[in-house]
Parts: sequence; C-alpha cells; structure tokens
Amino acid sequence: MKRLKLFSKNKKKKTEILPVANSGETSVAAITDDNKKPKSAAGTPVNSKIYTYEHGFDRPMLIIILLLSLFGLIMVYSSSYVYALTYHGNSAYFLLRQARVLILGILLMLVMTRFGYKIIKRFTVLAYLAAVLMLIAVLFFGTSEGEAQRWIFIGPISFQPSEFMKIAMILIIAMISSKHKHIIHAKKKFWKSTLLGFILPAFIIGVSCLLVLLEKHLSGTIILFLIGFVLLWCNGSPKFWTISLTAIGVGVIAFVIFAVNQHPEEVKELVPDYMFVRVDSWLHPENYDELGDLWQTIQGQIAVGSGGFFGRGFGKSLQKHLFVSMPQNDFIFAIVCEETGFIGAAAVIALYIAFVVRGLYIAKNAPDVFCSLTAIGISAHVGLQAFLNMAVVIGVIPNTGISLPFFSAGGSSLIFLFFEMGILLIISKYTPVEESKLKNNIK
Repeated sequence: MKRLKLFSKNKKKKTEILPVANSGETSVAAITDDNKKPKSAAGTPVNSKIYTYEHGFDRPMLIIILLLSLFGLIMVYSSSYVYALTYHGNSAYFLLRQARVLILGILLMLVMTRFGYKIIKRFTVLAYLAAVLMLIAVLFFGTSEGEAQRWIFIGPISFQPSEFMKIAMILIIAMISSKHKHIIHAKKKFWKSTLLGFILPAFIIGVSCLLVLLEKHLSGTIILFLIGFVLLWCNGSPKFWTISLTAIGVGVIAFVIFAVNQHPEEVKELVPDYMFVRVDSWLHPENYDELGDLWQTIQGQIAVGSGGFFGRGFGKSLQKHLFVSMPQNDFIFAIVCEETGFIGAAAVIALYIAFVVRGLYIAKNAPDVFCSLTAIGISAHVGLQAFLNMAVVIGVIPNTGISLPFFSAGGSSLIFLFFEMGILLIISKYTPVEESKLKNNIK
C-alpha cells in the first residue's frame, strides 16, 4: 500500500476519514481538514467519513441472530410435534426441516461476509427487476395456498417472490438515495429533492405493494409499505411529504374503521371478502362463529393468557394439541407465551429490540448512504414484522397471517431472511477508525 501524507495545519479543525476501495485486509484513505475538499487516497474527491475493512463483521449482531435462530428452532419443535405426528407420522418432521434450512441459511450468511458491499450494490437494479418479473409471473403461474396465490414452484423448490421483493426494494431505494444524496439533502432544491427523494422511491414502493396485493397477500403488502415508509423518513427527503403521508395513512385507517363499523354492507361490496372479514371480525367478533373465522385468534389468545408469568413449562402447551391451527407458523408466539410465560415472551421481545438497536448502530457507522439505508431497511423489516406478528397473536390488530422472523417454520422465507442477515453483516465490517490508528496503519 502506498504511503499517504497527512496534512493538518490546525489540530482543532474537524477531521474526516474517507472511504476507498478495499485492498487486502484494510482500506484506508486520506485525512483532510474542513477547509479542503476531501479526497481519497487515489486523489478523487469524496465526501463521507473514513472507514476501514479490518475489524470483521459485527459479533454482537451475529450472536443476536444465532440466539433468535436457536430459540426459534427449539420452539418450532415444541410447538409442532403434535401436529407433525398427526399429519406427517413423524414428531420431528418440522424440527428436521427447520434445522436443515437453518444450517443452510447460516452458511449462506457466513459465506456472504467474505464479500464487500459493492458487489451487492452492483446487482441491485437487476435484483429489483427480477423481483418485479417474479411477482408478475406468480399472478399467472403461481400456486394458491388458501385465498392467496403467492408461491412459485421450480421443480421441488418453492418460494414466495414477495419475500425477495422486501430486500430488493430496500436495496433499490437505498441505491437511488445514495446516488442522488447531494440533491436529496439540499434544502434549497426542494422540488428536485422531492422528485428524487420522495416521488421516485414512493413510486417504487407503490409498484411493489400493488404487485403483492394482487396476490391477495395483505400481510406482505403491509410489511412492504411500512419498510418503504421508514426508508422515506430516513433518506433525507423533505419531511413535509413524510409527515403528510403519515397524516394520510392515519386518516385512511381511521376512515376504514369508521366505514366498516358504520356501513359494513356498502364496504363489503367494494373490497374483497377476505379483507372485509378480517377487519370486521376484529371490530365485531360477536357477529362471527368462534368455531370458524375466530377460531385461530381465540385459541391463540387462550394460549397467551394461560401461560401466566412463568409458563406451563417447555413442551407442556395444551393449545398446540390441534387447537391452534399449524402452531409452528404464524401463531408460534402464542405457544412461546404459553410454555415460557411472561418471562420467555419478554426475552424474545428483548432479543428483537436488541436486533433493531444493533442494526441502527451498524447503520449509523455505515460507510455511505447506500449501506446506512440498507441496514435501516433490514432492521425495520425484522422489527416491524416481529411487532405485527405479536400484535396479531394478542389481538391488537386484525389477523393478517404475518410470520415471526427466525421462529416461524419456513423454507425459502428463512433463506431470504438469512440473505438479508448476510448483507447486514457485510455492512457491519465497515467501521470508523481513529486518526491515530489510521496513521499507524499507513506508516
């Protein structure tokens, strides 16, 4: 590595450390003062902080991911063995399947940490276009499961394109925000900032949500919209639009609740039945059969309430004995509450909070806007999806079929989740270094 000369005429001036391409174990760039235009080691102007590639990925985040995965694997077995024995003749059916996918996902995540984030950025546009094409294809060639047509089968492999769209949408919005960051952050260029920082990302979010909604995948649509909203709030675009969007969103929710509550027949004619039933059964459970549309919700709440403070004990759930339908999936948190009680539920919630906090720490220390927004988007995805799943289980919001990250039994969805974790750990490798340490590295 070539020697770099460090110029600093005034020690009191703020120093910036700037990123350059990785070469070997450590990436280093020149230090400049505030009166000079920042330049990299190659002499090209840059305008962000200096980062190094020498520390490896974030260990605390890896530990949080592994703890969530291990706890989830244990609960998949505990919640599923009755259902698995009844319908598959093997009590360990879901345990073995989840363990295989988990091992594959962790290996994928660790292999990805060997690469730099620029490889991910290079294929971002292609990934988003592929996600759009797959969502269009699933409308014509997809396989239905219940009311939703959301699965694509390629030989023995099946997956939901909506899961891939979550990460693809995060990456494309992060890339656009990074490419046009100077315009987006310029307060004097309100309309250009609005166009590139709000309207274009909002259009991408709208297209993504519409395609998923056409699959009758309401929960996926909600998650995509919320992730997109977080990115719009954090990408530096004028806050006038995000505040306005928040107000509109709250107004729409209030209007829907009012309309369903006061004029149910008129609303029923305007929206698909599955949407109306989910909202109306949440508002007026007395009008629905507890053995029909309310069965899953009621049994889940019974499981949560019967857990008490310490729980019934691992493996001793009563509701998993075919009362909670497929307890290893969307309602696995109900079994967690029943068997481990308030203590176990609080531990799970604490792990998700730790994940989000550490993800935001990685975002704060990311080398550029692309990495920062990507880390924020991934953290928001896991945090929001976990929150919504728990809210559904305890009856705070209507039942929308949202899975619990790292816990709900799955195949391709878990692989996509660990793909996201791999990207997050890649970004975590780029951490700031002190000036004194930088000088020691380039001597």
